[in-house]
Amino acid sequence: MHVLRCASCDLLLHEVPVARGFSARCPHCDSRVIKNSSISLSGELAIAIAALVLFIPAQLYPLVTINLFGVPFSTTVTSGSVVLLDTFPFVGTLVIFCVAIAPLLYLLTILASHFSLFIRNATALRYSTKILKYIRHWVMVDVFLVSLAVGCFKVRDFAEVSPDAGLLSFVLLQILTAVLLSRVSPKRYWDAFGQSNEACKESNEVKGEEETLTACKLCGLTQHSDHEHCIRCGTKTEHRVFQSMQKTWASLLAAVVFIFPANFYPISILLTNGKRLEDTIFSGVASLIKQGMYGIAIIIFTASIIVPVAKIICLAYILLCIHFKVESGRKLRMKLYRFVKWIGKWSMMDLCVIAIMVSLIDRGNLLDFTPGPGAIAFGLVVVLTMIAAESLDSRLIWDKYEQR
Repeated sequence: MHVLRCASCDLLLHEVPVARGFSARCPHCDSRVIKNSSISLSGELAIAIAALVLFIPAQLYPLVTINLFGVPFSTTVTSGSVVLLDTFPFVGTLVIFCVAIAPLLYLLTILASHFSLFIRNATALRYSTKILKYIRHWVMVDVFLVSLAVGCFKVRDFAEVSPDAGLLSFVLLQILTAVLLSRVSPKRYWDAFGQSNEACKESNEVKGEEETLTACKLCGLTQHSDHEHCIRCGTKTEHRVFQSMQKTWASLLAAVVFIFPANFYPISILLTNGKRLEDTIFSGVASLIKQGMYGIAIIIFTASIIVPVAKIICLAYILLCIHFKVESGRKLRMKLYRFVKWIGKWSMMDLCVIAIMVSLIDRGNLLDFTPGPGAIAFGLVVVLTMIAAESLDSRLIWDKYEQR
């Protein structure tokens, strides 16, 4: 019987058959270790091609149009971000990357992985699946779609908002991308690629040598730890991610430094009727409450204040428990870690709203909208907390735990 190691807690498990559409979870940390997707690989390819076809109109055609002072203004996905490149290049580049470049790269790497499978090229498959593994966390089509709704609600008091040609394509693109994000994994491609003769030989020799086994972080193959590189995909094998704690602490402490200017400096500046209105995140939420937009205020407060602070607190708690080798509460810390990784991208909502507002409100006329210095600090907080979550090796949470 083949064995595998849980990628989250390193528990050694016996591989079991899983029916199509079902998955198997680790009894130790409750992470999913085996998933037999209800969609075949060819089905995933068809969805990726359909998403690529929709990507062009979704990016090029206007999503919504507003009628401001009798003049129509429309916005595409990246129009506001392009405007920001002149004055706030970091914010503009970050939004463009998350809502345009990362989704396109994600879809293209799915096609590249299928092509690598077709030509049976392990090197090409290794590079494509590596990109697939890391880029998926930066695909934020869903975040931008929610941000678009928030931006439209904020401008509807002084402008008439109407959907435009690209909105349907963008919504369909989000649906297809969500399906792919929930099903596509590098391990599935490598399982379809098969095992080398050496890997097949090792899989029959692992019995009685469990303590010498390690799992590849890319393809998931369980093998002897004396190999410097994975015998199937060629990725460097590591018992633990190199300097995981140091990288996570560095990113987290940097995020703590930037979270103060992100909250105390203005994140947006609105010029209307000759008045300059500067809003921090807190004052912006308070302004929405005064206008009766309670739902939007709750969304912005959660995404821009609660989520970044919660990520920092949760990661700091996990790191301190690892450092002091706290035995109890490991399952709770694992749940917190998974929550931090899942919720991380939603902090980008405020920056996406800023990009949308910049493109919808005409700059330099009676009504002008521009980001404030707090937007740069907030963008750094988002990036640093996401890097911190990705740098942490979750297996450290379970070290010193008795393997059964």
